[in-house]
Amino acid sequence: MRIATRIFLFAILVLPWAQSAFTQEELWRELNRKAGVLYQQGSYSDAVKVAQEALKIAINTFGPNHPHMATSLNNLSSLFHAQGKYGEAEPLFRRALAIVEKTLGPDHPRVATCLNNLALLYETRDKYKEAESLSERALRIVEKALGPKHPKVATCLNNLALLYEARGKYKEAEFLYKRAVGIVERAFGSNHPHVANSLNNLALLYEAQGKYKEAEALSERSLKIMKQALGENHPHVATSLNNLGLLYYYQGEHAKAEPLYEKALRIREKILGKDHPDVAESLNNLAELYTEQGKYFKAESLYKRALAINERTLGKNHPDVATVCENMAELCRQIGKEDEAERLEARARSIRLDQ
Repeated sequence: MRIATRIFLFAILVLPWAQSAFTQEELWRELNRKAGVLYQQGSYSDAVKVAQEALKIAINTFGPNHPHMATSLNNLSSLFHAQGKYGEAEPLFRRALAIVEKTLGPDHPRVATCLNNLALLYETRDKYKEAESLSERALRIVEKALGPKHPKVATCLNNLALLYEARGKYKEAEFLYKRAVGIVERAFGSNHPHVANSLNNLALLYEAQGKYKEAEALSERSLKIMKQALGENHPHVATSLNNLGLLYYYQGEHAKAEPLYEKALRIREKILGKDHPDVAESLNNLAELYTEQGKYFKAESLYKRALAINERTLGKNHPDVATVCENMAELCRQIGKEDEAERLEARARSIRLDQ
């Protein structure tokens, strides 16, 4: 799972100017906070409902062109993005961008935040050229406003590097990732989780190029930092375990991958709950490994559970649902369930075509 730094605008930037506005603004703040908590818990549908309530308050209290309105639009569209509802997310991102450009000016850092979020949406929809243009503009804004060594510059560098990597621009991506690592190391020290995130992205770039030894060293360092900084049972540690397990899996070292996958799953179930999308990711990865080992019954059970979690939390037409369907179809073919395999493949194609 690639760690792309997606920025939620759960930020309150101005104080109220009247008692009635204060009361509504406090409620707006609380709803945004609650939506963020629900998002972290993987309760996306509930988070959307809360974010929609916050948006209603923003419309009635602040008006259609207030920066708080842009915050609510951004939060709701980010949740739609997480659910794979890209068609619903895009106009909200665009509207949020227009508001902050008009009210704060085209070179304000919050404009860069909106540009980054819209670029990440375009990346998801394979609109790489448009995404690159937005990310490059966001980087220019943040560098000019905050200086070339600010941590938010590292965020922009990571996002732009992800786009370059997706287009096969590996040298350009590597340069940006390394620059991001340097910035966060200077800003936070060499053992900060932000450093681990940047190292993880660079490791995944090397993995994509088949540079497994380089990737392994970075992944192991990332995992060590996460454990030292956050403890053994933090979700970020689970992500690092999962990514290192993937690296071993791709090299055919299944005996090394399996305990890492299993530990990541245990952490995620304990900390995030058994219905979180990250739990589904771990179940899917472990099921793929079991399939390779010929443990078909165990693999099928895990795939079914992963599919049910993704359907409940992300919706039945999310790309992650399609991924599990594709993997289940491959398993079904191996155990002779041809009809079921064809049904799953057809469903996955339908989801992909709708995105």
